[in-house]
Amino acid sequence: MTESLELDTDPIQPFVTEQELAGLQPEVDRVHQDLESGKGPGSEFLGWLHLPSQTTPDQLKEIENSAAWIREHCEAFVSIGIGGSYLGAKAAIDFGCHAFLNQLSPAARGGPIMLFAGHHISSDSLHDLLQILENKKVCLNVISKSGTTTEPAIAFRLLKPFMEKQFGAEETRRRIFVTTDPDKGALKQLADEEGYQRFVIPGNVGGRYSVLTPVGLLPIAVAGLDIKAIMAGAADCEQQTSNHSGLDQNPAYRYAAIRNMFYRKGKTLELMAAFHPALKTMVEWWRQLAGESEGKDGKGIFPASAEYPGDLHSLGQWVQEGHRILFETFLRVAASNHAVPIPESPEDRDGLNYLASKSLDEVNDKAWQGTARAHLEGGVPNMTLTVKDRSAHTLGYLFYFFQRAIALSAGLMGVNPFDQPGVELYKTNMFRLLNKPGYEKENK
Repeated sequence: MTESLELDTDPIQPFVTEQELAGLQPEVDRVHQDLESGKGPGSEFLGWLHLPSQTTPDQLKEIENSAAWIREHCEAFVSIGIGGSYLGAKAAIDFGCHAFLNQLSPAARGGPIMLFAGHHISSDSLHDLLQILENKKVCLNVISKSGTTTEPAIAFRLLKPFMEKQFGAEETRRRIFVTTDPDKGALKQLADEEGYQRFVIPGNVGGRYSVLTPVGLLPIAVAGLDIKAIMAGAADCEQQTSNHSGLDQNPAYRYAAIRNMFYRKGKTLELMAAFHPALKTMVEWWRQLAGESEGKDGKGIFPASAEYPGDLHSLGQWVQEGHRILFETFLRVAASNHAVPIPESPEDRDGLNYLASKSLDEVNDKAWQGTARAHLEGGVPNMTLTVKDRSAHTLGYLFYFFQRAIALSAGLMGVNPFDQPGVELYKTNMFRLLNKPGYEKENK
């Protein structure tokens, strides 16, 4: 048991034995050394590995100062990005903030409503977003290494003139914050020309590993979360996972080794199920991290996600009795922010008086335990990750835990964890179909 996270692997038996895991230890040690020495595949993108401990107080202070200005001068904050440029921040906000943050009164919220754009190409959604922003004090955070990624570039092309019409060119410049490459790219050039406040995406950090850079930290700070505590939690996990590669001492590596042993036994799908709504987007962030890191060269565990108990009434039947190609990882919170007891009813028409005085968390725990037992009996091995609470420290620990685990897991499969060549093909085809200059001749 670590300070922030517990990994329960008892239900993996008899599918994976401790002896089999021990047999993986030499491979784990090898990949660990490749990571720490920077000699493995994709080593040019290892900037995330010791980022928590190397981030300085001054770097965090710059982010906090901008976030404080935004919270004071802004009623609506729009984060424009796709993939890793928005999922991590949204996961953090959903994890640590009020479940209905945007519906709170401005006084209760203490800052702007938090909105996201640039991760789709939907006319209706962007039209409705502009409608919501009308007559509000708006700030934008545009996140892109290049500035030419189609989806966020379209959103910015629509939102920038909207801002200029509403505020004028000079005030708009104060309200646009850019997070981009330190040295090159269209967005950096625009930021320099317009004088936008600019934050750096480190060149050696890929998008899906960027949540602990300004990519994630600025919107997270604008939402009111403590980014110092987040980085402290991540640094704690960094220290633990860097110092020990033993599967009995490193829960991130143990999780990675177990999922790889399942993979070698034909379990090619991992269903990660959240047992708390605050974890739903965290699981979606994990899904991108795992899918892009492992799914290449004809290899990889397919990462699927669910929110229980709701999805037990949709996916539950398939999980219980469908094709036996999956294993499950449950993600849960040990202690909610609030204890809500179930009241007693004199009539007891719903038959729930046997639950009277129990808390919702108690019932949720039994739902998790019952699900784990039922699925195990149905031939679905499972393990459980329990985070201590919804604190900022725990959030940072969990982010780094998954980053380290998935990097090791991909290494055990023999693939480069840090590239994503398959993502480019849809873009190429889309550009051909749209007759983008340089692509139109290939469109047959």
